Parts: sequence; structure tokens; C-alpha cells
Amino acid sequence: MGLLVVGLTAFPVFRGPQEHRGHGCCLSGSHMVRRLSVRSPRLQRARRPPPSAPPTTAPMDSPSPPPPPPYPPAAAEGGPAADSQAAELPRLTVTQVEQMKVEAKVGEIYRVLFGNAPNANSLMLELWREQHVEYLTRGLKHLGPSFHVLDANRPWLCYWIIHALALLDEIPDDVEDDIVDFLSRCQDKDGGYGGGPGQLPHLATTYAAVNTLVTIGSERALSSVNRDNLYKFMLRMKDTSGAFRMHDGGEIDVRASYTAISVASLVNILDGELAKGVKPMKVALLGNRMLKLMGWVAFRQGVECGFQGRTNKLVDGCYSFWQGAALALTQKLMTVVDEQLKSSYSSKRPPGDDACGTSSSTEAAYYAKFGFDFIEKSNQIGPLFHNIALQQYILLCAQVLDGGLRDKPGKNRDHYHSCYCLSGLSVSQYSAMVDSDACPLPQHVLGPYSNLLEPIHPLYNVVLDKYHTAYEFFSS
Repeated sequence: MGLLVVGLTAFPVFRGPQEHRGHGCCLSGSHMVRRLSVRSPRLQRARRPPPSAPPTTAPMDSPSPPPPPPYPPAAAEGGPAADSQAAELPRLTVTQVEQMKVEAKVGEIYRVLFGNAPNANSLMLELWREQHVEYLTRGLKHLGPSFHVLDANRPWLCYWIIHALALLDEIPDDVEDDIVDFLSRCQDKDGGYGGGPGQLPHLATTYAAVNTLVTIGSERALSSVNRDNLYKFMLRMKDTSGAFRMHDGGEIDVRASYTAISVASLVNILDGELAKGVKPMKVALLGNRMLKLMGWVAFRQGVECGFQGRTNKLVDGCYSFWQGAALALTQKLMTVVDEQLKSSYSSKRPPGDDACGTSSSTEAAYYAKFGFDFIEKSNQIGPLFHNIALQQYILLCAQVLDGGLRDKPGKNRDHYHSCYCLSGLSVSQYSAMVDSDACPLPQHVLGPYSNLLEPIHPLYNVVLDKYHTAYEFFSS
């Protein structure tokens, strides 16, 4: 057992019978993960009332003493003592109060774990596969009336559920054709996928639809993507600045660039025209930016053992993937940067010139193999976050007994968090692997080894085997 130390609050991290090497506490590289804890002794002392004098025994027939005033006379409104007391009692923000509540709930769960016998701990740390599969499969066949607000996000519901089932290796055969038929009706005649049949094509729902079809992985599913029209749709979304719009007349932001490049790479339509203006920055600058990114993301893992989305935000199970995968990508990107720097120096070119390492004659081959070459690279550095602590948060705080996963204790389960909590669990289980085709050692999987999920491709968040099937299909 180790301690996850954050600020002045510490929660234990379960390590099982074999100590996890390399992390005595929650570290990222040589930096300790810290987050301000509002449960610090200083705040507790400030909030503690002053000690009262010991009570004295009065005769039975003596009158009861008058109750003390609610405030000492010196602390009357406007007095100097009132100003002094107000200065000593810090005012907690809403976020600090909510943080205290979350820490209390999470701490109670962890105290139960470490107060149990070892055999009971094994049960607590088990991934409840059957319950999750039942919950997710039921969502594919029927959703309640409250889901009408997600009518423009139906491909996302397909993706969240199908991807979560694929991580569990439990995609039911009887729903695959129905999903392919539905997504075909969402595909616009001019390219791209809308949020439902007849809806405006949108890059976000295009990403969800294509990822779903890749995850199903059948020839019928993969061949249902009209790549020619999809390419034309991507070009229409391309802005003169090099960025992308989310839809016709829509906003330009980093989501659009990611979803466009991800989809184009996945179905092998990425070329120089689509990538123009979104190529990597100079290698020397990229290395420096990555170091800053690593530090910022690693510091988002806090006292609860899970990740927060940004500073002063509460822990959330979905960031197990959003932050965990960012660090998993960085593990491989550090190798890419190192290779490109060596190539730049050996060819006597300034670092960053021709950053992609391609010429016009090899550009098509480079883009076609980008995702494949990336995942084949070895990790030259170990996990950049506390992978065992993250698994502890997901298994103990995000799982729901009846199936499905959630944001945090006290929240309801949903398909979105089920997808990204399981994705983050997979990332954390495989983050210590050097080679992409290796299996994690038992000490890298918290709980029984049956908790091990399918590995994912962190660039696309699709199961790795499904990616390879799609790569072979679209390459031919």
C-alpha cells in the first residue's frame, strides 16, 4: 500500500500483493502531484470555534444561567474584533465546498477498502463485467423518454455503447446490422454524418459514426462509408486558415481539426490538401511545448486518484481517458520528437524543417501509414501518471453496482461516462508497456487479472484489433 499525497491530504493507494515499482506516491516524473486541499489544518483551525471554559456545577435550586450571546460582545457588528475574526475565517468558494464533499465521499470508500480483509478487497476491486454488458446492451435496444434531448447525438450514443462493449469484448452480433443501417440513414448524400436521419452533417457526429463502424469492423460496416463524398465534405469544412469548421457555417475550433484529421486518417483519405495548415510545429518548439503539456496534465491527477479536467474543477471519471490518453500519446510522441531531432541533425537541416519527414513523392504513403506507424513505436519512458491510483478511482468510485460507470460518487451512471471510464481504465492498464503488442504484467492491473480490458489506439480511441482490421480494409 502506498500513499497518494496531494497538498496536505493523503489517501492510500492499494497496490495488491506485489508492490507496484516506480511509484512510492503519486508522482509524475520527478514531480509530485499536488492540488490545494480545503481540508488543510490551517483551514480547519480557522473554522474551529474557540474553546469554552469548563462548566461549573450549580446547586439544584439555583436559577439556570442565561444562555450565552450568539457572538461575544466584542464581536458586535462594526467592532474591531469582528473585523479580526472575519479576517481569520476564510470564506470558502462553492468549488471548495464541493471539493470537500467529494473528498469526504471518496475517502469513506477508500477507508472501507483498507479496513477489509484481503479476500474482501479482491471482490471490491473487481470489474463487474456482466452488469456493465447488460446495462450497455439494454441501451442499444431501448432508451427512456429523457434521452430525447440527445436526438442530435444519436451516433454518439452508438459509439459510447459499442466502444464500451468492445473494450469488454462483448459486442452482441444481433445489433450490428441494425446499427449499420441506422448510421447509413444518418450519412448525408453530400458526405458526412448528421446527428440523426435527415440532420445536418457535422464533424463531431461524423467522428462518432465512423468510429462506431470501425468498432463493429464487419465488411458491411466498413464499406458503408462513402469515402469519396466524405472527402468532399471534409474539403468543404476546410477553412483558408488551415483549420476546419464543425459544420456548414459553423464554428472553427480545435475539436473540428481533431475530428476531421482523425476520421480522414482512419478511413485513409488524409492527404496534403486536408492536412495543409495543421501540420506539426517545428520539432524544437514541439519538444518544449510537450514538456509543459506533460506537467500540466499530470498535475490534474489529484487526491481522489482520478483526473480533473482543469484547475479548480472537480474530479470526473471521463477525464480518465481525456487526460490519461493525452499522457499515453505523449509517451510515444517523445520518441517521435527524438527521432525527428536526430534526423534533422544528421541531414544538417535546422530542427523543424520538413517536420513530418516527408517529401511530396512520399506524402501519400506517409499519411496512409500515419496511425499504423505511430502505434508501432515503442514507449521509451514509463507511465507519466499514477496508473494504479487511476484504476483504483475507476473501480471503486466510478462503478455502479447495477452496471454502468459514472462521473464520481453521488452521480448517476450514463453511457458517456461508461465509455470514457472504461477507455481510461484500458489506458492505465497498458501504460507501463514498452511494446504495443505486449500484455501487461499482473502488477500493472489492479484487482484480479480478469479486469484486463482490450487495448485501444489512443489517437482514435478505438480498440486496437478493430483499428488494424480497418487499416487493412481501407489500405486495400
